[in-house]
Amino acid sequence: MLITVDKRGSINLPASLRRQLGLVAGACLDLSVADGGGFILQPVAVYPAVHLNEQGLAKLKEARESGAAAMPAWLTDEMAHAETDSE
Repeated sequence: MLITVDKRGSINLPASLRRQLGLVAGACLDLSVADGGGFILQPVAVYPAVHLNEQGLAKLKEARESGAAAMPAWLTDEMAHAETDSE
């Protein structure tokens, strides 16, 4: 498959390839340079950081100590409504 680099240094992945790989707008890709000068693009998941206050940290500690299978309902609710910092 031949693609070109535009004047801004961007490339366009054909729609058929994006569909095949399940890539949607905003998907993150990791670029690495292979031996011989080729390059590899791999899809990656990027998760924003969550900042907790002392009360939130205490609740997280309680949840960890209770075990993954017994996650408290309050934590599930807070996770569903958590605010994140994407920086």
